[in-house]
Amino acid sequence: MKQSLGAKTLICPTPTWVVGSYDEQGKANAATVAWSGICCSDPPCVAVSLRKATYTYGNLVARRAFTLNVPSQRQVKQADYLGLVSGRDIDKFAAAGLTAVRSDLVDAPIVGEFAMALECRVVHVHELGLHTQFVGQILDVKVDPEILAESGMPDMSKLLPILFSPGEQRYYGVGTPIGSAFDVGKA
Repeated sequence: MKQSLGAKTLICPTPTWVVGSYDEQGKANAATVAWSGICCSDPPCVAVSLRKATYTYGNLVARRAFTLNVPSQRQVKQADYLGLVSGRDIDKFAAAGLTAVRSDLVDAPIVGEFAMALECRVVHVHELGLHTQFVGQILDVKVDPEILAESGMPDMSKLLPILFSPGEQRYYGVGTPIGSAFDVGKA
C-alpha cells in the first residue's frame, strides 16, 4: 500500500528553467524557476508560476513577455545562483558571468550562454493562491546548432538539462534513453 504524504508540490521531476525579463527601466533580469511546464500544443504555450513578491513577477506584468532559458548540467551553479538572489538588488547577469541578449520577437532577454531559449508572449494570467501563473505563447525556440540531433530537434544528451526534485531540494541530470516514445508500448 502506498504511504500518504499529504497535499504537497512533489511532482518529480520538474524542469529547471531560467526566466528572462526586463524591468520597467529596461534592466535585464534572470530568475530560476521550477514551477513551469508545457500547457498547450496549439498554440504552443508554457506556464510559469511566480509569487507576487518576486521581481520577475512585476517584470512579466509590466512587459507581458518572457524567455524560458534551458541551462545545462554544466551551468547548475549559475542556474542555482539565479534563484537565490533578487534582481532588485543586483545585476544577476553580471554577477553570474552571463550575457543578456535581446530577443528577436519579445521584450525580454535571452541568456546567451544557455543552449536553448523559448521566446514567449504572455497571453493569460491566473491568480492561483500564493503563486500567479503566467501562460506564455511560444513565438519561437532558439537553439545552438551543436545541440541538435540529426532530426533537427534538440538532443537531450547534448542539451543536458537540469531536473529538480522539490521534495529532496536537489538537482539531477538526465539519464540514458530507455526507448522511443509512441513505440516502446507496441507489442
